[in-house]
Amino acid sequence: MASGFGHKLVIAISSRALFNMDDSHQVFMNEGLEAYAQYQIDHEDELLEPGDAFAVVQKLLKLNDNQPGEPPRVEVILLSRNSADTGLRVFNSIEHYKLNITRAAFCGGQSPYRYASAFGCHLFLSTEAADVRDALEHGIAAATLVAPKTQKPNDNELRFAFDGDAVLFSDEAEQIFKRQGLTAFTESEKAAAKTPLPGGPFKPFLDALHKLQAEFGDAERCPIRTALVTARSAPAHERVIRTLRAWKIRIDESLFLGGLPKGEFLKAYGADVFFDDQEAHIESASEHVASGHVPHGVANSAEFATKPSKK
Repeated sequence: MASGFGHKLVIAISSRALFNMDDSHQVFMNEGLEAYAQYQIDHEDELLEPGDAFAVVQKLLKLNDNQPGEPPRVEVILLSRNSADTGLRVFNSIEHYKLNITRAAFCGGQSPYRYASAFGCHLFLSTEAADVRDALEHGIAAATLVAPKTQKPNDNELRFAFDGDAVLFSDEAEQIFKRQGLTAFTESEKAAAKTPLPGGPFKPFLDALHKLQAEFGDAERCPIRTALVTARSAPAHERVIRTLRAWKIRIDESLFLGGLPKGEFLKAYGADVFFDDQEAHIESASEHVASGHVPHGVANSAEFATKPSKK
């Protein structure tokens, strides 16, 4: 991870996740890069509408308010396939919405994921699935954003929700479930209940969130809240609890749903964004909350990608 950012939480965001660029993207798909570039230049004085991640970015940056004289707690960095020339419209929109985003990488049509590590990012949010996969393969927490079908009422609290296996934890238990079934999975987890699970791609991000929460002191005053929302149930819950205890990471809420659809529970929790490795769960969640698909682990392998988990 790059130096120079101290203990800040560093989030990378793609331009298409931050702003609605559907019109210009359609020009690119239909007419190519040159026509796209000219379209952006011709419309660079027209403001872009907020995109799927806009509300989350606003809340993240708001964490830097009311701390005069102190270094910012959160840094948001723009990683874009645009060139600097075509990206002028993006920065004009950032300025209009008063988003304190000052660092960016414009990659001229190439994937920007490689700069996420150089900037020391804890998380990369994009609408480009290929960029997300590249970031995950290089050890960076990343997700493809799916917009919610209904909008969450705005408030000042930022609520993250995470699936367990293949997101916060490794997919070793998921592999047993997929290949040997629920009974073998349950017996394996009971036998390994006191053995912490290895970390998954989002463990470093959760750890960074936990440290940021600690800076606010009293949990009741902290504007960040976290939840584990997993299809696990008893007795497979014990290993999860002991794993988080071994990591010395506090999760504010834990929901063990035993295979129930997650959408209504995420709505009740009030998640701003939910991260899960399985598209079937993302489909349920995105009825109510912004969701990030994490294309990692056995469920996203060619063998199992089309088979939804019942665990």
